[in-house]
Amino acid sequence: MVVGEISSKARRTNDLVVQSVCTCYLLKLNLKLVMTLPSCLFISSCSVYMKSFCITLTLASVIIFEITRGHACLAVSLQLLHGDIEQIRREYTSMFTHGVSITRKLGFSNIIMPGEMRNDLYITVERGEFEKGGKSVARNVEVTMHVVDSSGQILKDFISFGSGEPPASEYHSFVLYHNNGPRWAELLKLPIPVDKFRGAHIRCEFRHCSTKEKGEKKLFGFSFVPLMQENGRTLPDGTHELIVHKCEENTNLQDSGRYLKLPFSKGLFLGNNSQAVKTTKESFWITSFLCSTKLTQNGDMLDLLKWRTHPDKIAGCLSKLKEIDGSEIVKFLQDTLDTLFGILDENSQKYGSKVFDCLVHIINLLQDSKFHHFKPVMDTYIESHFAGALAYRDLIKVLKWHIDRVTEVELHEHIQEVLKAQEYIFKYIVQSRRLFSIATGGQNEEEFRCCIQELLMSVRFFLSQESKGASALSQLQAVFLSSFPSVYSELLKLFDVREVANLVHDALGSLPTVMHGDDSLQAVKLQSIGKTVESHLYTNPDSRYILLPVVLHHLHMHLQEQKDLIMCARILSNIFCLIKKNSSEKSVLEEIDVIVNSLLDILLRTILEITSRPQPSGSAMRLQFQDVTGEFVSCLLSLLRQMTDRHYQQLLDSFNTKDDLRDFLLQIFTVFRILIRPEMFPKDWTVMRLVANNVIITTVLYLSDALRKNFLNENFDYKIWDSYFFLAVIFINQLCLQLEMFTPSKKKKVLEKYGDMRVTMGCEIFSMWQNLGNNNCANCLKV
Repeated sequence: MVVGEISSKARRTNDLVVQSVCTCYLLKLNLKLVMTLPSCLFISSCSVYMKSFCITLTLASVIIFEITRGHACLAVSLQLLHGDIEQIRREYTSMFTHGVSITRKLGFSNIIMPGEMRNDLYITVERGEFEKGGKSVARNVEVTMHVVDSSGQILKDFISFGSGEPPASEYHSFVLYHNNGPRWAELLKLPIPVDKFRGAHIRCEFRHCSTKEKGEKKLFGFSFVPLMQENGRTLPDGTHELIVHKCEENTNLQDSGRYLKLPFSKGLFLGNNSQAVKTTKESFWITSFLCSTKLTQNGDMLDLLKWRTHPDKIAGCLSKLKEIDGSEIVKFLQDTLDTLFGILDENSQKYGSKVFDCLVHIINLLQDSKFHHFKPVMDTYIESHFAGALAYRDLIKVLKWHIDRVTEVELHEHIQEVLKAQEYIFKYIVQSRRLFSIATGGQNEEEFRCCIQELLMSVRFFLSQESKGASALSQLQAVFLSSFPSVYSELLKLFDVREVANLVHDALGSLPTVMHGDDSLQAVKLQSIGKTVESHLYTNPDSRYILLPVVLHHLHMHLQEQKDLIMCARILSNIFCLIKKNSSEKSVLEEIDVIVNSLLDILLRTILEITSRPQPSGSAMRLQFQDVTGEFVSCLLSLLRQMTDRHYQQLLDSFNTKDDLRDFLLQIFTVFRILIRPEMFPKDWTVMRLVANNVIITTVLYLSDALRKNFLNENFDYKIWDSYFFLAVIFINQLCLQLEMFTPSKKKKVLEKYGDMRVTMGCEIFSMWQNLGNNNCANCLKV
């Protein structure tokens, strides 16, 4: 009776774990149970892609005592361990030297990796409804369960009562005294191999146990349920009400061929069945749940996986794939992908487009947050299991066909799905081509390059189309641009870095320059530029020099319109971080040339614009305003620090007229006055202020020559000289440059690194004042 109490307690708490613990109590008092916990308590799931938890259950003390209700008590100590099961084995080897049982999750883990095999059928013996059978009191019913194969033989050792327990060939339920409606609710696991599943069935025999009869328990009926239908579908998950067939002798069960023709389920029972059924009043309920990576309960999925058996149904199977539940597809992800590419190899001319659509559907299915964690499974499949060496031809062909038809309104929704899936489509294309090259020694290389070139020509034409405002076309362009940068790394596996950079440059360069279109498209366009700058393609100096002009072109357009300034600042910061990291390379000097010519002027205007705006009242908006200002200022200072004599000379020579030079000098002097405002940097940012002042004085020394050469004597310009001297004077008067206020050690460090910048600026003021000659009168300059 103690066993019955514990089993009931186990059912109410947790079937799998507590029953195992109770079994441990009855058999091995010192047994430890280790289980992995991804998200649900007492459920294990081993996955190399998921940081999981392990919990060790140790039966520290077991105390059984009599209380009012006579319940038994079980004390358990817990220890939480972090890591997957292999890590736990390495770090806690002593734990695995004793009796340890690994309990798998009742159901699938969050990720099912290619090659992972599992075929576990969980059966819960729920309850029964029986007649008295001519007796004055209710029966004492015991259920005996067997797994029987197609030949009628009982399968040995395919019933598991719990983790750590030895497998059994039969299951015996506990007996409830004088109860015609017993409720057992006992969970069993049947780890039946896939090759033995077809033709097998479960047989449950019902016997009456009597304390008066010491001989064999009296058989009075049986139920059965096949594990697989004739069409290959397995027993559906759920609760099944089984018919209890009358039977009084064990010999009647030896020939399974006789009773397998009888109806087994109340739901399937037909009144006009030719087989004699003695009674249908008695019933027996079980609940089944199949956890299999090879068997399915979905007929459409089964037809697809067995496409070779019925080749005439291939088109219909491919069309029905989109109707199959996503959880069923990801469960058989490797088999489904193998099937699709097998069909493609068999007849690409006939099924190429349908297979492509199915592949797009599966790829987009993994974009769903519910199945997002299956992306590593797809990646592993492509790298290690994909074998379609000829698939790239059809994938390129169909992808180009879709892109060429972006203007056809009726196809927009489908093309959008195709463009969302382009990252993985390119992964399949690249891997397929690599497999083909390995198999053939690189044959048809020129043909493949031409196909890629033609595909990207279609992309460039598609991206170059202009649309006014929000439209279906602009949405398609936005979808394409959002995932286009993910393609770069795939192309680099097959092409030289310069080739890929040129392909990307041409594609991004084809984007329309009109800024009054769809705002959402403009934002996505800039995000694509940002991802390009953050990609591996941009880190290579050779490809970076090719991509830089088109990146700066789009930045210039957005800065000119004062749009998406936060994203612009982020992109600029990444550009200058990379330049600083590679400042010793010769190519950096050329990149600085390009940046100065393209962005210096607009960068100055942007800083003037955002610092002249009234600050928003909200604290969040004010913080955003300050952040973007700081990033632009940092980018400007970084650019000026990287400029050499040659850069300054080229900059000054680039102005066609003196008016253009005058406007530039006034602009940069104004920006410098803003940078040395006390409120520009926090009070304790002394180092940043010193760096900014060092950049300012260095730049002023370069620009002084331009003043002398272009704005003296007959070309004297009061406004620009006034701006210059005003900047110089407030520069010298900054508190952060008053070295007398510093501690001796701090003063020493500043002098060693920067010198006394007041002296340098003072000497420059004196020199420039002397150059003014007669123009330095008090009436002309009020310094």
